[in-house]
Amino acid sequence: MSYQTKLTSAATLPTIYGHCSIRKFTQEALTQEQREAILEAGRAASSSSFMQCIHIIRVTDAEKRAALCEVAANQKYVRTAAEFWVFCIDYTKHRQVCPEAQLDWTEALIIGAVDAGIMGQNCLLAAESLGLGGVYIGSLRNDTAKVRDILQLPELTAPLFGLCLGHPDQRPMYRPRMPLTTLVSENTFRPMDQAALAAYDQQLAAYYQQRSGLDLNWSKAVANNFAQPVRPHILPFLHQQGLAKR
Repeated sequence: MSYQTKLTSAATLPTIYGHCSIRKFTQEALTQEQREAILEAGRAASSSSFMQCIHIIRVTDAEKRAALCEVAANQKYVRTAAEFWVFCIDYTKHRQVCPEAQLDWTEALIIGAVDAGIMGQNCLLAAESLGLGGVYIGSLRNDTAKVRDILQLPELTAPLFGLCLGHPDQRPMYRPRMPLTTLVSENTFRPMDQAALAAYDQQLAAYYQQRSGLDLNWSKAVANNFAQPVRPHILPFLHQQGLAKR
């Protein structure tokens, strides 16, 4: 039997189309019913071969929150949001029921990462439909070993991202997405049209300038993120955890 809740939620498509990341929250806590409904939405997510290889750690300890905030580039909402959850790959339960399971293949890691993304989005969408807001925290991967130690993660687990949730205390501008013509092809892959890229760069530059006075567009953001080594410690860490060895 599917989970039932008496909570009233907004319609799906308007909720999705109205998404904005929330980085400022009121001090109001989530109710137990809200939290349970969001977690049940995550539990209802699709899972590759129904392996359900994800573990969510709800972090309520103030010292652990502060330590994770430090890892996450001191984004203060990691400490102040009503809820902070860490989504992890978890193959410990699979090893428990099948000691001979070959869990160190890269495909197993991809399965876990995909499942975590699907579950996380279910959770955030559910939260937003209840009038709450949230933001993903990928910067936990700045120091995965430290996150492992803070949360006492065993072998065959790895932290992927965090999720702050709470009652919004801001109404951010909507950040323009890339046009569908640059994201969707039919039958065969179609490279991005340079004219479409230029138009999008111009649109996003206007957004960043209005929001925060930044001289930034999508092309510059790509260079900022990928024109240098990207967390080179991740692969050795995964190997330490018994993941992605082959």
